[in-house]
Amino acid sequence: MKTGFDSKMYMQKQSEHILERISKFDKLYLEFGGKLFDDLHAARVLPGFDKAAKIKLLQKLKDKAELIICINANDIERNKTRADFGITYGAEVERLIDNISATGVLINSVCISLYKGQQVVDAYCRKLENRGIKVHIHRPTKGYPNDYDTILSDEGYGANDYIETTRPLVVVTAPGPGSGKLALCLNQLYHEYRMGRKAGYAKFETFPIWNLSLEHPVNIAYEAATADLKDVNKIDNFHLEAYGKIAVNYNRDIEVFPVVRTILSKITGDDFVYQSPTDMGVNMAGYCIVDDEVCRQASKEETIRRYYKALCDVKNGQATEDTVKRLEFLMTRMDIKPSNRKVVAPALAKSEEHDGAAALAIELPNGEIVTGRQTDLLSASAACVFNAVKKLADIPDDMKLISPYVIGPILDLKNKVLHEKYNTLTLEEALISLSICAATDVKAARAVDCLKKLAGCEAHSSRMLGKSDETPLKEMGINLSCEPVFADDNLFSM
Repeated sequence: MKTGFDSKMYMQKQSEHILERISKFDKLYLEFGGKLFDDLHAARVLPGFDKAAKIKLLQKLKDKAELIICINANDIERNKTRADFGITYGAEVERLIDNISATGVLINSVCISLYKGQQVVDAYCRKLENRGIKVHIHRPTKGYPNDYDTILSDEGYGANDYIETTRPLVVVTAPGPGSGKLALCLNQLYHEYRMGRKAGYAKFETFPIWNLSLEHPVNIAYEAATADLKDVNKIDNFHLEAYGKIAVNYNRDIEVFPVVRTILSKITGDDFVYQSPTDMGVNMAGYCIVDDEVCRQASKEETIRRYYKALCDVKNGQATEDTVKRLEFLMTRMDIKPSNRKVVAPALAKSEEHDGAAALAIELPNGEIVTGRQTDLLSASAACVFNAVKKLADIPDDMKLISPYVIGPILDLKNKVLHEKYNTLTLEEALISLSICAATDVKAARAVDCLKKLAGCEAHSSRMLGKSDETPLKEMGINLSCEPVFADDNLFSM
């Protein structure tokens, strides 16, 4: 797969600028935008971006850093889901804690923002505390956003917990946007200055990329990623006025900047140094694009995938038509259509060829497209993945990868013990079966070795997929989109 981004250069430049910010304060609160682990959006629109770049950078600074994770109480209450993994924000916090702990980076605590006494939030807090995780509760800040005297008083920030920290760099992260990271940082700064400490605030932001144009596909793809939030990229008028230079930021940061600037100036006095929302950011991504055309094309693909995802979410009652219309508008700005996605037409053609059977198409690294359809034995995803690895491993198409001696007991288990309705092997089941066969079959072993070559490949399904097909595709790094068509007539599926 072509590379358009130099991740090593990015980590070096970002770490240099973070250290520069730290040097200006006794303590720096650094708000991490985007995903700390598995930043899949960045990896998709900036091919070559290391999806673990942020945590690797933190590991380099781990002797100086500790971490606070924020989550909005409302997101816990409504079970808000991380789209790329299909897990709730609450579960994502738990996953973050596990993964970060394994890296050696110090986790200070979890902070629940906008708490209003929700019982389900109380249960979530108990769950974390029972596992030894410190939890802090922050209620809505009285007086916010315009009553500064109340905000900066014992009734405002003073009413919320001060979180004790010991390192010069405090990273504030979250499972997704709107989690209360900024509010936590400002709350901490208020308490720090009351105790006579000089603390600072900055943002580790990747998108939008401030030194790319508004119409650059990478920046439009960010708008596509946040279409449900109605984020809009804009010229940072504060930056233009202060420095005479054009910089791109997004509406929420620009709109809140006068409030943030006033609060920061009242907290810090003469120490306030930011003239624009772009000033607050530490974002060197634009300097690390090494092939602009590759990133442009990847961003167009991402926007079309987001469009299909929104269509499926509408079908499942998880999104509104407004999000779809927003994405259609963004595709118009890019001058692209869903049909520009090369894997769409082959998947639909394969389905039509077999009387509407579920079908999947994958574009291999060399540009060749392979397809697969649902059979009595394999799901469409399993059939297509097997056809793809046969191509990559140079295995004849008519050769079976799974031995009947392996399939038989699995089907008996599904039918006679688990009482499942369908005999078809899902992709998850098929991959387990293939790995068993690989222990004794050289060709199956070659096929297993080729699975990793599918990372970064594009795929499209003629129907929405169940978890046992969708999750393995995503875990293999395949960029999936689906038609907004239910897999079958059943209302309930696992």
